[in-house]
Amino acid sequence: MISTKGRYALRVMVDIANQPEGRNTPLKGIAERQEISQKYLEIIMKELVRGGFLKSVSGKGGGYRLTRKPEEYTVGEILEWMEGSLASVACLADESNHCPRAPFCPTLPMWEEFDQMVHDFFYGKTLEDLIVRTVP
Repeated sequence: MISTKGRYALRVMVDIANQPEGRNTPLKGIAERQEISQKYLEIIMKELVRGGFLKSVSGKGGGYRLTRKPEEYTVGEILEWMEGSLASVACLADESNHCPRAPFCPTLPMWEEFDQMVHDFFYGKTLEDLIVRTVP
């Protein structure tokens, strides 16, 4: 399940991508538009900056901006950065969760197929796909 943190991070990225290119987006405006508390949003923003998704600019005219073009971000990379593994079952989350039953588990191929579909879906969508462009 995708947590609030992951969902909000995606909303924030879309919000910033919807702003005029080259302009910094203040935290307060994002919080108001997305109806997210500034305190919680600060945590999310810090994580997105740490991951290289956003650049933070301090001072007058400061705020946040994307570090790449919207079409260069995948939804999958944003969600995995915020959530960690998107694996549906623990035995597929990472190497440390190796299950001794894996060689003869009758359900493992189904979980692997499901996880591949989830991966392909999220990595097949870009931030650009989620942007709502307004016609002037």
